[in-house]
Amino acid sequence: MRTIGMKRALIGAAIAALAMNAPAAHAATATGTAKAKILRQITLSNTSDLQFATVISGATASTVAVSTAGGVTCGTGLTCTGTTTAANFDITGTNGAVVVVGGDANVTLNGSLGGTMSSTLSYSATNVTLGSTGGSFQVGGTLSVGANQTAGDYSGTFNVTANYQ
Repeated sequence: MRTIGMKRALIGAAIAALAMNAPAAHAATATGTAKAKILRQITLSNTSDLQFATVISGATASTVAVSTAGGVTCGTGLTCTGTTTAANFDITGTNGAVVVVGGDANVTLNGSLGGTMSSTLSYSATNVTLGSTGGSFQVGGTLSVGANQTAGDYSGTFNVTANYQ
């Protein structure tokens, strides 16, 4: 019996020795790449205000519209004189990047002698692709003038935004 146990022990040792000398299983390797894209901070500046010009009100309510190109349409019963301009906003950032623009849809104008008027706003673009010198967009609007609107200087502020797409 001892010889059978010895034979088994020798066979077991031989198998163990063969297993230790066997080649390792084939291992695969790969590489990954880490990437980052850095964009310049956006700056947004107002270079001209939305100017509806001077309006002489009438006996009925009407509107004055200034297009995003600065053209004016003076409504029935109103007289419009003087300069009109669309608001202009300049954007700087990373050349070639697309910037989404937008902002308030309405603005309330408060009169220096009382009274208010409201204006709906329109934007020349919803996105701007920046060039080497940046980009710009314009804001026009349609002003609702009441019948016999209270005289005075009217103004109101509105917000615009610019974000990378």
